[in-house]
Amino acid sequence: MDKQAFWKLIDAARTDAEPHQVAARASELLARRPEGEIAAAQQVLWDLLAESYRSPLWAAAYVINGGCSDDGFDYFRGWLLTQGEEAFARALTDPDSLADHPAVREAAAEGLELWDEEALSIAWTAYESVTGRELPADSFTISYPALDPSWDFDFDDRKETSTRLPRLSTLFD
Repeated sequence: MDKQAFWKLIDAARTDAEPHQVAARASELLARRPEGEIAAAQQVLWDLLAESYRSPLWAAAYVINGGCSDDGFDYFRGWLLTQGEEAFARALTDPDSLADHPAVREAAAEGLELWDEEALSIAWTAYESVTGRELPADSFTISYPALDPSWDFDFDDRKETSTRLPRLSTLFD
């Protein structure tokens, strides 16, 4: 499995499921594939999570969810993965563009948090359902890049956050 196949899996799951069920549906669809491909999907998922491990996106998650711990950032990026490749890529390029996303706008209006812990285990769940065993630990590695030091500020600093993420800050003010 490569990134393109992973994104096709997410697109198929998004077509078949309600927004809060995309991860579960992706696991079901992935479980139809060969065992090796299922295991390979976990590496693709972690590579995408590493690609999205960026301070500007963390700041956006902080604004959207009213705070964001380490685990919370993982779960937010899990939610972002379930939104599909286009939304994911756009958020990485310009985290403030999340202000246009319908779910983000709904979260602002309704006081909701956006996260999906289940998305982090799409392959894990599929592998276990097919084999009855846990995904082998050596089938994936997790390696996050260093965070951007120019974004090393207190995300509670509304002035700084609104300067860097003006649209999200206005939406969630």
